[in-house]
Amino acid sequence: MVTLDDIRRAEASIRRVAKRTRLIELQLPGGNEGQRLLLKPENQQPIGAFKLRGAYNKIASLLETDRKRGVITYSSGNHAQGVAYAARALGVKAVIVMPDNAPSIKRKATAALGADIVFVGPGSAERQTKAEELAAQHGYVIVPPYNDEQIIAGQGTIGLEILEDLPEVQTVLAPVGGGGMISGVATAIKLSKPSVKMIGVEPEVAADAQASLRAGKIVQFSAAEVSRTMADGLRTQSIGAINFEHIRRYVDDIVTVSEDEIREAVRLLAENPNTVAEPSGAVAVAGFLFHRDQLPKTKVNVAIISGGNIDPKMLEEVRRS
Repeated sequence: MVTLDDIRRAEASIRRVAKRTRLIELQLPGGNEGQRLLLKPENQQPIGAFKLRGAYNKIASLLETDRKRGVITYSSGNHAQGVAYAARALGVKAVIVMPDNAPSIKRKATAALGADIVFVGPGSAERQTKAEELAAQHGYVIVPPYNDEQIIAGQGTIGLEILEDLPEVQTVLAPVGGGGMISGVATAIKLSKPSVKMIGVEPEVAADAQASLRAGKIVQFSAAEVSRTMADGLRTQSIGAINFEHIRRYVDDIVTVSEDEIREAVRLLAENPNTVAEPSGAVAVAGFLFHRDQLPKTKVNVAIISGGNIDPKMLEEVRRS
């Protein structure tokens, strides 16, 4: 299990590359019963998403002999960019296995960072298998997108920053895909201030994490099922085993949101240039806006915007709808 010391070490490690994002209060519509919602805008990171934190912490922790072998990962986009950015900063070769249905904005950004890209089908299991095959053939070190303690510790730095900037926070909401972010953030939050509630949010058509938490064991969804959500960063077919142990220990609940609710949250966040979110990045806000009856009745709340790498055409369509 990741410790608070692990996360504090990660905080020191990533300081030179990751931005310390500042909370932004969202003006809620009437009838909010005195509740506040502040946003943690990870869309403002150099790659437009939180994934840089974990990727850099993982690669920076490798021995020099391992760095010389190069690294490989499998990702639908944001982790790909995180690994590519971190590898370039550390002078390490990076190979990325991406699904052929990844948004073009993410494919182009990853290539622009100097990574070699290999495309496979849409299934998260398929790209992981391909990455493992290439690692075995070429000796690359795998940098997993979420199922890794160094990755979890890096993402956990978000939780430390929230507590430092808003000590009175009572509930934190985070998106759930493979579980890397929520594992780290929940660990940082609960080991620092156990009274804070930690809530995960995921699309209802890709709700494997909620199903897993309810069942007490990891539940896997098919690629066809999870591909139905517009939140491409949350199309993982199951959460990682390491992540699941942290989620079971530190996460209070996981709620789900509809595609229409995600779309409305994207539209609302796009009204402020500082909070523009891709669908995956908007789910935590959607959870707060549309499912407050399922959430703790707390006054001071934070929702994490995990990323802002939205295709301009999609953003324009959402704004018009």
